[in-house]
Amino acid sequence: MADRSRSFLKEGTVTYAYILLYIALSSGQIFFNKWVLSSKEINFPYPLGLTLLHMVFSSVLCFVLTKVFKVMRVEEGMTLEIYTTSVIPIGATFAMTLWLGNTAYLYISVAFAQMLKAIMPVAVFVLGVAAGLEMMSCRMLFIMSVISFGVLVASYGEININWIGVVYQMGGVVGEALRLIFMEILVKRKGLKLNPISVMYYVSPCSSVFLLIPWIFLEKSRMEAHGTWNLQPLVLMLNSLCTFALNLSVFLVISHTSALTIRVAGVVKDWVVVLLSALLFADTKLTIINLFGYAIAIAGVAAYNNHKLKKEASKGSSDESKHPESIPLTEPSTSNS
Repeated sequence: MADRSRSFLKEGTVTYAYILLYIALSSGQIFFNKWVLSSKEINFPYPLGLTLLHMVFSSVLCFVLTKVFKVMRVEEGMTLEIYTTSVIPIGATFAMTLWLGNTAYLYISVAFAQMLKAIMPVAVFVLGVAAGLEMMSCRMLFIMSVISFGVLVASYGEININWIGVVYQMGGVVGEALRLIFMEILVKRKGLKLNPISVMYYVSPCSSVFLLIPWIFLEKSRMEAHGTWNLQPLVLMLNSLCTFALNLSVFLVISHTSALTIRVAGVVKDWVVVLLSALLFADTKLTIINLFGYAIAIAGVAAYNNHKLKKEASKGSSDESKHPESIPLTEPSTSNS
């Protein structure tokens, strides 16, 4: 009995440690990206270049870990047909999400960007209805209205609103919503089970290509004009490594908990980011209206997550912790999460 209690305590401690690691890495990566893109010390205002670096780094490291050292396993079953019809659209929308989301940090504060991200369930639901994946109901319409109202109130309370940054951030939200829709249509319906490591392995090279093309036309000449490209190799390498570590932390949390846990942890992380950004960045000025509107939006997001989990359970879907392909890698995976 004592051994069982110690084992339970040890397992619980490890689980909470993984959750705290995920929240710390996810929050820290957002602040790190903001600092790299906006600070005068680093002077690297190239969101496309930074995101491209993250994807190339992730591609190389995934290959080394899975094919050279073989310390991680890539799920089998990938074919050329699945890659062209599934991975390429997902890679393109993922690249769009990261590019636009990171660009928004040049114009708006981290806290306000995080508040705007709360509109994500609305974008996913609207696109899901259009694609025939979701059904409109009075309950969902009410939840979507609550989220939208909360985001509008939070935006109304923003003191220094920059509409260029808002457009970029909302573009990133649309890109992420499209990525999740493609994950639903093109991956889950094909029966391909992908864990987060496999997703990074397949998607990162594809996203790199989609980021390379606009980088050549939009940022390459600007970087060349500065001669040395203002590179800070150690800082940028550490930033890329943190992004990869974040992806691994998502994998660990999913493996040891459940979909509900990762979503609750995501909500906690959002509040941590909003509140800490007010202390870390001079461009963040939170108001009571900001916080009130964001609280309303988060309440709607919580209701949406609860509704989705109940819906999945009623359909007899398998445990998401065993099939982590159903967990979007926005935190992850994401350079701007």
